[in-house]
Amino acid sequence: MPEQQLADPGLYDYAPYRGRPKLEWPGGKTCAVWVAPNLEFYELDPPQNPHRKSWTKPHPDIVGYGHRDHANRVSHWRMADVMSRHGFPGSVSLSVALCNHIPEVVEDAAARGWEFFSHGIYNTRYSYGMDEAQERAIIEDSIRTVRDATGQTIRGWLAPALTHTPRTLDLISEYGIDYTCDLYHDDQPTDIRVKNGRLTAIPYSLEVNDHYGFFIYNMSPREYADTLIRQYERLAAEGEKSGTVMCIPLHSYLIGQPHRIGPFEEVLRYIAADGRAWIARAGEIVDSYRAQTGGAA
Repeated sequence: MPEQQLADPGLYDYAPYRGRPKLEWPGGKTCAVWVAPNLEFYELDPPQNPHRKSWTKPHPDIVGYGHRDHANRVSHWRMADVMSRHGFPGSVSLSVALCNHIPEVVEDAAARGWEFFSHGIYNTRYSYGMDEAQERAIIEDSIRTVRDATGQTIRGWLAPALTHTPRTLDLISEYGIDYTCDLYHDDQPTDIRVKNGRLTAIPYSLEVNDHYGFFIYNMSPREYADTLIRQYERLAAEGEKSGTVMCIPLHSYLIGQPHRIGPFEEVLRYIAADGRAWIARAGEIVDSYRAQTGGAA
């Protein structure tokens, strides 16, 4: 067997974009659009992980902490009001410790009808180096904490700071979590091979994630807004052949800043008025995909 095949982890089947069976979204819409606000909690002086630093500066990083704490004091409310005004529910990537540290933010999101999935306990604690018992404890804590705080049973997972172990996907599926945001390989939902249950990868995004837009690509607010519109236009057009998915991943301490929120609101207004977008929660998109694609993968 060729070496490249031996190295393939076999997480999912290869399926070329052209010629796939047609996916159809409700109402004849061509692009399912979901917004993923990351509601996070960062520790000022977290325990050190030997594989990765929590902050680029020596702890405590007052500047980094304060910048991100703007999210839960100010910019969540600004971002959430804009989303609600234009009919976009959130599917929340939640640092579940936020339920205990600042429950007001979680209560606000729940009152807006937002869906919650786990982004780990803290965004300053990573999965690298964890043994199975530790990883199970995080999954169990996430399920219990979100259920106690909101009444919801989480269905989705985005690993804390996008960090994993080789067993992460199998474990979350074992606990009944049925979608992951941790794979960036497609513009349509994809079934993932796991030991137990059925796990679906819903398209998330690094390319149009506001963190990448502002921190990595150094975009202006207008450039980021234009990028979102171009992403939507292409996916909505291609979705006429088979329904596509566009995720808008957000961090309110970035998008909710006063100088950025205006162009972003124009994007939401544009997509809502276009007529081709199915504005949905992540779980609704997964349910529609599964209803069309049958049983377990």
